[in-house]
Amino acid sequence: MSYLLYSQAQQLKLHEPVPVTLHPAAVYLSSLSQGSRRSMLSSLNAIAHLLTEGECDAFSLDWSKLRYHHTAAVRTALKQRLAPATTNKMLVALRRVLTEAYRLDLIDAKDYHKAVDIANVKGTGQLRGRALTRAEIESLIECCYQRRDAISLRDAAVIAILRCGGIRRQEIVQLKLEDLDLATGELTIRRGKGGKFRLVYLTPEAMDMVEDWLEIRGKLPGPLICPVNKGGKVILRHFAADGDGIYKLVKARAMMAGVKHFSPHDFRRTFCSDLLAEGEDVFTVQELAGHASPATTAKYDRRGEGRKRRAVKRLKFRC
Repeated sequence: MSYLLYSQAQQLKLHEPVPVTLHPAAVYLSSLSQGSRRSMLSSLNAIAHLLTEGECDAFSLDWSKLRYHHTAAVRTALKQRLAPATTNKMLVALRRVLTEAYRLDLIDAKDYHKAVDIANVKGTGQLRGRALTRAEIESLIECCYQRRDAISLRDAAVIAILRCGGIRRQEIVQLKLEDLDLATGELTIRRGKGGKFRLVYLTPEAMDMVEDWLEIRGKLPGPLICPVNKGGKVILRHFAADGDGIYKLVKARAMMAGVKHFSPHDFRRTFCSDLLAEGEDVFTVQELAGHASPATTAKYDRRGEGRKRRAVKRLKFRC
């Protein structure tokens, strides 16, 4: 970032409070789910710090004062420091805040269209995350069932739901007992990403593990998955909405089972890859995963080069 931009910090700073209903960052963040809100607020804070050398955050920066030379400089700085996927996520936040500023009549159309006209950063083409092997999943489950205490059976239920339901960690913490049909294994996701409703289905084996947990949790109304204290007492409340507790739970269980590091989201990649490997069409997998488009589902495919080799071998050289 150039000294010229830093020298404009005072010009970009809000000098009096703005009602949240008129603050573009506040309006944008309020439109997001709780899980996304934390991530995008962090992105906006980082951009504000970049533009003002740490003087402003998302709520003290006057976003309506940003022009093309500001946004282009932000893109360059982020590209130099961060991975393409992270950079592009932050650019989404930047464009969306400027869109809200435009909708609130805080920036005119000409300046707005110039400011948001910044291209995404091209990636290397390398896919993020990985799929878990069958042996790794079995190791995780065996690790949970070695003790069969409340925490272990709760963790086994989490692994079963993530692996067989392919849901997000922010979705699993929102589940209530009433969202699970014990007779059919049908699981209702009432507010997925973008507030979307969908149904997923657990296998009989997954349901067995969930029912083991419910024997300890009990059948009282409340969250399906909930904390357990060190004494083994179930605390009938939801985990934090951002799913950080699920991330820590999975990370700890992987270390205990001796499984190479992975994230809860890798269960979604495994879920999609396995369904595609079994011959399910991409549109069905898209619906189960709650993706906005088949193109997103395709990015979750971690079947590797083996599927390409097998596909080519099925070709006939002569008709």
